[in-house]
Amino acid sequence: MHDVRDNPERNRYELFVDGRLLGIAEYRRTGDVMVLPHTVIQAPERGNGWGEVLVRAALDDIRRQGYRIVPQCWFVAEFVDLNPQYADLVA
Repeated sequence: MHDVRDNPERNRYELFVDGRLLGIAEYRRTGDVMVLPHTVIQAPERGNGWGEVLVRAALDDIRRQGYRIVPQCWFVAEFVDLNPQYADLVA
């Protein structure tokens, strides 16, 4: 079981799998824009699709809140390129 949560105190989205923190997507809010500079999945779990789970959930939440994004993280930028339904979020 997995869960993605916004942790505004730490300026990041957190991916938990079976209660264990597996990855983070950091952000900085500037007005109505969220800059996404860094995404990390724990090394043993890379390549298993968890990055996509984390980024998709974060972008869905960002859209729900009415923000736009600046995808500075290469993984987020590539995810948006491969999933055009999120292209409208790019500021």
